[in-house]
Amino acid sequence: MLRYLPFLLVLALWIYAFIDCLNTPEEEVKHLPKVVWVIIVLLFGEVLIGPVAWLVAGKARRPAGAGGAHTPWNRGGSRGGWVAPDDNPDFLHGLKKEGPARAADEDGPADPDPAAPDKDAALLKDWEADLRRREEELKRRESADRPEGEGRRSEDES
Repeated sequence: MLRYLPFLLVLALWIYAFIDCLNTPEEEVKHLPKVVWVIIVLLFGEVLIGPVAWLVAGKARRPAGAGGAHTPWNRGGSRGGWVAPDDNPDFLHGLKKEGPARAADEDGPADPDPAAPDKDAALLKDWEADLRRREEELKRRESADRPEGEGRRSEDES
């Protein structure tokens, strides 16, 4: 089992370097075009030259700040990346603008139009009337298509 460990470590480094190379934006790639780096990592991955070269010289690495690495969650540093919503002044300002409308949404769906229930009731009555009219029209067509003796038999038997 231990004899497979070096092979697995080389394979893991190869895969890591390949995926890192693919996911790196073009403007962060140093010295060679990104396509060339992908080819180098793939061709020389088995002997570790390609992945190590990529990790050492291929990508512009950011130096660690005084408080550690600059991550999206790290509040230190001047990186203009992603900020949590509760720390984003624009987001908080937008919440203040929406204040009353947002509070109404939390309590339940507010009816912006007080006449909406009346409109819905009228619309429902119109649909029901249209449905009745269509049913009567269908019955008239069916009775006109059937011979005189057959039209009432199914209704009388049930």
